[in-house]
Amino acid sequence: MPRSPHPDARHPAVEDISLTRVLSALSDPLRLGIVYLLADGRERQWGELDAPVSKSTLSHHMKTLRSAGVTRTRDEGTRCYVHLRADDLEARFPGLLASLLGAAPGDATRIGLK
Repeated sequence: MPRSPHPDARHPAVEDISLTRVLSALSDPLRLGIVYLLADGRERQWGELDAPVSKSTLSHHMKTLRSAGVTRTRDEGTRCYVHLRADDLEARFPGLLASLLGAAPGDATRIGLK
């Protein structure tokens, strides 16, 4: 059962990351594409992402990934940065991320960089 409240309400603690929420978040082709882009381990500025959707729609998808524990965001002034929580996901669900990324490259929407 999840602890409440989280020390950082925007990002679930590793032990509170739910498999069903992760799988649900990754079931969308755009969100899966974001994860593929972030899988290189680099932190990206939110504004760098070149997705085929409006900024408000991209924001919704980023929030879904963050709330599921798939990504972590940080603010720096007026900029927002995001990175994949690969180590946390590996600790919670060993092998899951690698299996998903290896099995579904054709299902992901291509996300580029501006």
